[in-house]
Amino acid sequence: MTGLVLKLGPKERVLINGAVIENGDRRSRISIRSPNANILRLKDAIHPDEVTTPVRRVCYSIQLVLSGDAEKDEMKMPILRGIEQLSQVFKDADSRLALDTSTKYAVSENYYLALKALRTLLQREERLLAARPNV
Repeated sequence: MTGLVLKLGPKERVLINGAVIENGDRRSRISIRSPNANILRLKDAIHPDEVTTPVRRVCYSIQLVLSGDAEKDEMKMPILRGIEQLSQVFKDADSRLALDTSTKYAVSENYYLALKALRTLLQREERLLAARPNV
């Protein structure tokens, strides 16, 4: 049986189906066997005050699904629309791959992997926004 394997550092926290789980003093691996478990690494969580850019908005929407604060059925289309809007800006091959991967996982409602793929754009977005002239 396959599943998701989480590798956790010492004292790292993860949210699984609404329960916060904290790792012990050593690195460990946790195998998640349930195919539809909602999982969010708390070190990857975006605080609501930090939702200030387009990529962060879509990541935060996915995060709300993973934390159980929003329903999958209600968020699926807004998330897919958000990814589509990002594809109008990010045209390079690496970004397209991340967006295509995120779309694939969002369509199949595997939001953990959709978020993981989309998070790769955060640094690129930061660089683009820093390079734009102040208007």
